[in-house]
Amino acid sequence: MRRASSYSVADSKNDSENSEIPSDSTLKRYRRLRVSGKQSSDHSRDQEAIEEHERDDTAAEMVTDFSSQKSARQDKGNTKKTALFSRRFSEPGKVVMSTGQLFRRSQSQVDQTMLNKQMLQKEGAQVATSLLQQRANDVRANRVNWQSYVQGQMISQEDYNFIYQFDNANSETKSAMLKEAGPQFARTFFNLMSQIAKDQTLQYILTMLDDVLQEDKSRVEILKEYAKQMKESVWTPFIHLLNRNDRFIVNQTSRIIAKIACWSKELMGLDDLRFYMDWLKNQLRLPGNEYIQTAARCLQMMLRIEKYRQVFVDVDGIATIVSVLLGSKVGFQIQYQLIFCLWCLSFSTHIAERMSKDKIIPVLSDILSECVKEKVSRIILATFRNILEKPEERDLIHEHAVAMVQCKVLKQLELLEARKFDDPDIVDDLEFLNEKLQESVQDLSSFDEYTSEVKSGRLEWSPVHKNEKFWRENAIRLNENNYSLLKMLVRLLESSKDPLILSVAAHDLGEYVRHYPRGKVVIEQLGGKQMVMQYLSHEDPNVRFEALIAVQKLMVHNWEYLGRQLQSDQPKDNPGLVQTAA
Repeated sequence: MRRASSYSVADSKNDSENSEIPSDSTLKRYRRLRVSGKQSSDHSRDQEAIEEHERDDTAAEMVTDFSSQKSARQDKGNTKKTALFSRRFSEPGKVVMSTGQLFRRSQSQVDQTMLNKQMLQKEGAQVATSLLQQRANDVRANRVNWQSYVQGQMISQEDYNFIYQFDNANSETKSAMLKEAGPQFARTFFNLMSQIAKDQTLQYILTMLDDVLQEDKSRVEILKEYAKQMKESVWTPFIHLLNRNDRFIVNQTSRIIAKIACWSKELMGLDDLRFYMDWLKNQLRLPGNEYIQTAARCLQMMLRIEKYRQVFVDVDGIATIVSVLLGSKVGFQIQYQLIFCLWCLSFSTHIAERMSKDKIIPVLSDILSECVKEKVSRIILATFRNILEKPEERDLIHEHAVAMVQCKVLKQLELLEARKFDDPDIVDDLEFLNEKLQESVQDLSSFDEYTSEVKSGRLEWSPVHKNEKFWRENAIRLNENNYSLLKMLVRLLESSKDPLILSVAAHDLGEYVRHYPRGKVVIEQLGGKQMVMQYLSHEDPNVRFEALIAVQKLMVHNWEYLGRQLQSDQPKDNPGLVQTAA
């Protein structure tokens, strides 16, 4: 077993390519915490690894959020400097400082700003690395005139006194106020969220609240305790804001909900949890969602909690992730975040057992074959490893391994090994997967191979399809499990647009009818005959040909007679051949 190394905020800077996503090295550290064999399925160890990932991720976000706030303060400083220049040249009688002094001071500040920027780049902490944080930076710079709200009697004098003092306090003073007046903090923020309708002000309130929670995750208990004292749900005001039209307000609210749900001692209630998971799922599906990275980030946080995972599965979450990954405009960053979600889900045994049914293996194998980012490859390999380690039934493990073999994962492992990774964790994953898949190949029968291919939905002209012996020995086995393989073939004829898949599926139905005496009746009952006949006029000549042959097999009963007819018809079709007299 590898020993877990210590980790600091400075490490999180170096690891974080994007503060809105989990840092890549935390995945490496998870791999170091993992032990081989049976112990790898131990729940407490898995949870410890994921919780450590959450701690590190939070540290990385704190670094970037602090940088964003610092940048906002610098922007305000630049505004003051502009005013200073303006005063100097608009009031010639009042020289604040000499031109040389002013220039040297300005140049010194520019140099310092450049130095700070280089330091941040060197440490890996990038300011405003997502659209939400970019806009949050702008929101922080636009201070609210709280006095106008109290004068207009839109907020109480008590709330004004607290928010004015809190908004203008430094970090240390804010911490002291939260310790001494936690209930007042919660009361004021809940009041402001319900009483103020202006989008710009609500953006500012939510950003301020998010910053408070980001700085210390234990502060979520202030909100939870206040709601409990008032005998109200802490979720109601936030869930209400998810219906707003302003996209920044909606996504900043979602970010706060995820933090409260994940960092609180008490888990989210089932009804609110189901609503929020369904909302996140819909955000992933939303066409042209510019905040999809934030939605994926919230989902990453939620799925670290074991009790939240099944609810996401129940709202058809896995299918949604798969559909997004299949999209043509998904960048590597979203790929990484969504596959990270699948990785979290794969820690739950009952979810890992069903992953071959959700087409996860084919989708991830395609991404693995195309991606060039090491962190995407690493998270895919880690997910594959869980899919082979977590299920308890040997038959399911074998089924998953066969599916990976069918999707050409072995070939991808070979190519990845040739890249000579320095990271020992990814090398360890490659060795583990290679070993398991090679074992499956040795035990793989021709029917196992065929079953895996049909279940993957990726039919091709592999040797079994044209093998007379295979169909003679295995045609009857297509009746197993209530004709499940035949139903899959018919479903492929219904849904696929790929000429190759349609050709092979039509061919296989014909071969089944040819070698199983009652095959014609079975195919008709499953609707296969009608599906094949509709492809007689398909635009692709190969599909038309296989459909025609399959229909002939469905229509003819005496196969020996058909064989003699095909032989006797062949010379007539070729004018270059001359029949000899008998």
